[in-house]
Amino acid sequence: MKPFFFISMFIIYVAANGYVLARIFKNVLNGFPMLKAACTLLFGIMISCLVIFFAIRGIEMPIQLQRIIYLCGTSWLIVILFATITFALFDIAKLVMPSFKYGTHCAICLTAFILALGYKNYQKPEVCRIEIQTDKKLSSPVKVVAVSDVHLGVGTNKAILKKYVNMINAEQPDLIIIAGDLIDNSTEPLFKQKMQEELSCLKAPLGIFMAPGNHEYISNIDSCKKFTSLTPIKMLRDSIVRLDCNINIICRDDKHNRNRQPLEELVRSVDKDAVSILLDHQPFDVAKKDSLGIDIQFSGHTHRGQVWPISLITDALFEQSHGYRKWKNSHVYVSSGLSLWGAPFRIGTNSDMAVFTISGK
Repeated sequence: MKPFFFISMFIIYVAANGYVLARIFKNVLNGFPMLKAACTLLFGIMISCLVIFFAIRGIEMPIQLQRIIYLCGTSWLIVILFATITFALFDIAKLVMPSFKYGTHCAICLTAFILALGYKNYQKPEVCRIEIQTDKKLSSPVKVVAVSDVHLGVGTNKAILKKYVNMINAEQPDLIIIAGDLIDNSTEPLFKQKMQEELSCLKAPLGIFMAPGNHEYISNIDSCKKFTSLTPIKMLRDSIVRLDCNINIICRDDKHNRNRQPLEELVRSVDKDAVSILLDHQPFDVAKKDSLGIDIQFSGHTHRGQVWPISLITDALFEQSHGYRKWKNSHVYVSSGLSLWGAPFRIGTNSDMAVFTISGK
């Protein structure tokens, strides 16, 4: 099923490129054969970049060259998505107003404007502050910074990570939790860039805990454990940690592990008098988890689609695709991701970091 899906999506992607290229040929480059040839070559290179990036995984290559190939390939996906939408809109407008001559030029300008706004939006993650009152005992309020989907690697490099670390430390958290996908597609760029140096600057007196996501498995879970062992981050799988402040951290393994423990069994040993925080990368079955008496659930994975209209799909697929919601028993936050996978654009969505202030009796 998966190969058929990816082949189908790639055919659609190539067809969208052909549609945009045909419109540019007809309405912008008509009469300029050399420019048409150059434009065709450019489109071919950009389409190939994403395929090339995945083909060269594991091959020794300078990080900067990998980064260029990666960003070109993933950014072109977004360029063609919005070019196709805007070109189609102006083609429809042409049917209504046949005398309108500059639809393709307007579509190019509008696409560039949308992408510029999306890039700017990605640079400024939201900080969502949530006050949580429980009826359980806490000697004092606990400040928790919660992040997910940082996707460290070729795209989110060491320089970007440094900004995120400063952003987290600026909150002066008591506790830091990470709901998976800290790592993108491979640990190799992390070791090469010595990203453990930046992560080791994170400060939280109660600790830093992480549940794995699907990308930790894509990157090789054992290699990810080796990397996190060089940092203050404790990556736990189907494990519970009891903190002295009367908080239980429940780290659930990702769905990629088909033998992971059922959540009902995992929470059976949880002290019901302590505040429970569940880290579960993929926010499936939120209503079911709510019935288990968990106080706080933090998840990620969805990215809320990263860009509209893909966000409409994630909103339809998940009971809660992003943001905060108080269910019957649980406070649930689904992060859109502190960073993202692929192209650095946030269009109709936001990167985010949650800050919980948990108060008890």
